[in-house]
Amino acid sequence: MTTFYPGPSKVYPEVADYAAEAVRSGITSLNHRSAGFMDIVRETVRLLHEKLDIPTDYHIALVSSATECWEIVAQSLTDKTTLHAYSGAFGKKWLDYTQRINPQAVGFNTLDKQSYEQGNAVYNALVHKTDGSGTICLVQNETSNGTQLTMNKLLRIRREFGGIIAVDAVSSMAGIALDWEQADVWFASVQKCFGLPAGLAVLVYSSRALERAERINDRAHYNSLLFIHENFRQFQTPYTPNGLGIYCLMRVLQQVPPIAKVDARTQARADAWYTFFENELNQTPTSESRFRLLITEPGLRSRTVIAVEGSEADIKAIKEATKEAGITLGNGYGQWKNTTFRIANFPAITDDEIEQLKAFLRNYSLTF
Repeated sequence: MTTFYPGPSKVYPEVADYAAEAVRSGITSLNHRSAGFMDIVRETVRLLHEKLDIPTDYHIALVSSATECWEIVAQSLTDKTTLHAYSGAFGKKWLDYTQRINPQAVGFNTLDKQSYEQGNAVYNALVHKTDGSGTICLVQNETSNGTQLTMNKLLRIRREFGGIIAVDAVSSMAGIALDWEQADVWFASVQKCFGLPAGLAVLVYSSRALERAERINDRAHYNSLLFIHENFRQFQTPYTPNGLGIYCLMRVLQQVPPIAKVDARTQARADAWYTFFENELNQTPTSESRFRLLITEPGLRSRTVIAVEGSEADIKAIKEATKEAGITLGNGYGQWKNTTFRIANFPAITDDEIEQLKAFLRNYSLTF
């Protein structure tokens, strides 16, 4: 089965060998306070800095999931107002989750005019604060509908806002180059662009974020950022971790090229996909009315998740047809559940697999 599901997505085939290697060598039985396991954590952190070009003054921790990172931001980095600007279902989920911990959290949908105008007033109020308080939470790549926050837009927010900026980069970290210094917190689960099974997440945070955590001094939770930081400073984890996942992350980082090369490949593939749907596929007599890109504004389009829109009947039919052909498309999500399919553009997916799907879509459009 060839999968283009946008998470959990395709795992690098070498991961099977890495997992077997970890079991055979006894790595999976190592005590997480032992020197051997600390060496693995140390090397994993080093490789994350090197391969993803993370600045040396940014700290790295490994936790269970991006959802846990939502919790860490809400508990350890929120002193007053939290503002969530979102463009899809996962950004909204982050807001909803934060409000359970901090009922004062507010948010707005950047794609909805009325919501945007209301939220922009809160944003402007935060920008004009001079005490550096407040936290802005953003989603760099919205998996549910294939939208993105560009680095240029993030740069503008960084210049205007003096508080903490936290970015959910679940569907883009390790797939595109991120401008790390334009935010204080970045996080991602590994089951997407890292090409690994679910159950692990990478948390990247600045010295400014650590200073905020020290001021708030949250130590009431097992995943308080201060507790996490104190452990990872010694290349230890605060609780028994996903040791197999950490080892496989280390091995995958050893095999992948630097992020600049990955980013160029991701961009070229994304351009090719958007050209395919806008031009090539629409050269057939019937396909234009059947399948079209969900996001019409090129500047908003994700580079790692392509969302394609159609009628409920057409979307259902093509998903069934691809399944019979041994190809898995991503389902729609949230309000787009029944009227879209999604295509992951993640590094572990091969060029041959992409050509296989394109060939299927060409033939399907001609014969349907």
